Amino acid sequence: MSLNQHRLSNGFRVVTEHMPSLASASIGVWVTAGARHETPQQNGIAHFLEHMAFKGTQKRSALQIAEAIEDVGGYINAYTSREVTAYYVRVLENDVALGLDVIADILRNPILDPGEIEIERGVILQEIGQALDTPDDVIFDWLQEQAYPDQPMGRTILGPAERVSAFSQSDLSGFIGQHYGPEQMILAAAGAVDHDEIVRMAEDLFGDMPGKPAFDMDPARFTGGETRQLKPLEQAHFALGFESPGYRADDIYVAQIYASALGGGMSSRLFQEIREHRGLCYSIFAQAGAYADTGMMTIYAGTSGEQLPELAGITIDEMKRAAEDMSPAEVARARAQMKAGLLMGLESPSNRAERLARLIQIWDRIPPLEETIERIDAVTTGDVRDMAQHMAGAAPTALALYGPIEGAPTLEALQERRAA
Repeated sequence: MSLNQHRLSNGFRVVTEHMPSLASASIGVWVTAGARHETPQQNGIAHFLEHMAFKGTQKRSALQIAEAIEDVGGYINAYTSREVTAYYVRVLENDVALGLDVIADILRNPILDPGEIEIERGVILQEIGQALDTPDDVIFDWLQEQAYPDQPMGRTILGPAERVSAFSQSDLSGFIGQHYGPEQMILAAAGAVDHDEIVRMAEDLFGDMPGKPAFDMDPARFTGGETRQLKPLEQAHFALGFESPGYRADDIYVAQIYASALGGGMSSRLFQEIREHRGLCYSIFAQAGAYADTGMMTIYAGTSGEQLPELAGITIDEMKRAAEDMSPAEVARARAQMKAGLLMGLESPSNRAERLARLIQIWDRIPPLEETIERIDAVTTGDVRDMAQHMAGAAPTALALYGPIEGAPTLEALQERRAA
């Protein structure tokens, strides 16, 4: 593997990794402009803009954008998260220049046609409606809102329908003008790529972009709270969130290993006790998500309304028990799962390009893989038990419930169980 970085004179960053024997490449631009960078009035606009990127440029119509990539057998897509918006393609080696030209075109030359805005507005409103009809999707938005109330980190990525219904061409172009500068962009490419050639193309396509003032992002504040949405569904949906480390924190890997041991797979404590031994649910898991300056460990389960009180109580009990008797074998298994997931993911050029962009966003460098493995291996059973103790006792907490939840315990009741 050959990993290289470069920064253009205007601050635009380029990172590439050549993967021998591959005939394809994944190329994309990650922009540090997500839902977290929106004002309350802009909520949903980063995602709206992602949709509009494919609706026509000064050089290509919407159909021509799709045809340019699909005529050569490639794939083009985008996504919006709370901290980034990404635009990427997967193409064969001979079509790398074409792929990067299309990405640059949709980023730099969108026409934001009013007619297309109205069409895409309807599409996004349908997407919002679909999310609201998907309980095990929307409950995480509600949990996020309770964890980070009245701040950008707590707002939905799709935005509320009333906001999306009002966005205009000037709103979209204004967000581009505010956030789509060269310092906010990272070009990441992996697979059958040549670094010098990618840098040359980046200079031609992005080198003349003027700089923009840095965005002053408010720090996230995990407050916690509770939301209960009663609805006659077949299942009750239960989501607990606990404040956990951000991705720059020293103990980020401790939190991730703890979450994996607690509820990351079929051998995890929650799965074994709640599903396998008691049959209280079909789906249950725990995961540790991270952002620039905060994180949230989430526990989710779907069960019947009658069984929800028992499931919720056992979840708290298992968290408390983990602080007392988390075993070296469990920690070793979680470490192995984490390392295997990392290494297996690196076999995909798309995953590798995404990882490169994310690491540049976090550290402005690419830590050697060996450094990451060493940090994972350095996590001890004592570290995990300490994390478990913090999560079970002191960590601020959010709760979201949806469905037939009349008998569900309150957050206050769960807090009392934590303290007992």
